[in-house]
Amino acid sequence: MSRLIFDSNGELWYTRAEELGLDYISMPYYIDGEEYFYDLGKATDFRRFYDLVRAGNIPKTQALNPEDYKKFLTPYFERGEDILYVSFSHQLSGTFQSLDLALRELKETYPDRKCTVFDTNSISLGTGIQVEEAAKLWQKGATDEEILAFLSEFTNRVCVYFTVDDLMHLKRGGRCSGLAAVAGTVLGLKPMLSIGADGGLTVLSKISGRKKAIRTLAEKVIAELTDEESSVYVVDADCPEEGDKLRDLILEKRPNARVVRQIVGPVIGSHCGPGTLGVIFVGDRRPVPLTK
Repeated sequence: MSRLIFDSNGELWYTRAEELGLDYISMPYYIDGEEYFYDLGKATDFRRFYDLVRAGNIPKTQALNPEDYKKFLTPYFERGEDILYVSFSHQLSGTFQSLDLALRELKETYPDRKCTVFDTNSISLGTGIQVEEAAKLWQKGATDEEILAFLSEFTNRVCVYFTVDDLMHLKRGGRCSGLAAVAGTVLGLKPMLSIGADGGLTVLSKISGRKKAIRTLAEKVIAELTDEESSVYVVDADCPEEGDKLRDLILEKRPNARVVRQIVGPVIGSHCGPGTLGVIFVGDRRPVPLTK
């Protein structure tokens, strides 16, 4: 059985990762001229990060290089361990090109070792919830093949919905045109976004006003949640009161749901910006895009 790992873009809280016996690759971000590596909240100064962004500091993210991956993976191979890596969407970052190069180089030194990568085609807790369920199987002694077979089906049932407060953050990340961002901001439009089956960002609809956007997120969970044994994650990027309101709206109609509240980490927050709200849960299938 391989060692199960993930990366910090999966955003499982550090205590949950420790409970599940998981190791993770820390992803980098830059703010106010300094480099950080996200540690799943263990020592992250979320307040400082979001205060800096609101004050006009523009955060940046960057792919790891091959040497970073080799430094992380080599100890496993030295111990004779194989790796099953449940990763965030390969569509959303060039970092996996570095991973591929690192693995080719490591293969020359450790020809008997392997690293199997499962692309969740998601990000944040859309990846994290898949890691969480895979880890439960891993703890029970499931083989790599059994875990991969489970994930191949389960990934299609993970629903991710989110809305951003300021479209200009998506514009900077190339996810929204400048004209659309300005027009949407002026009109008060709040796009309902998701992660499509290919792992790319998808616009589902455009909603007028913040309150309606919050209600719509709650309605998605209420209507589509099929597995109340799995966690329903309600996440916010430094807007906890609205996140709590969203949680309460869900619990009014689905009182048995296992709702977990969590803040969005700095790497994801660099792209979506303060004020983002999201829900991640298990449904019948992934959201289908209504618009391109």
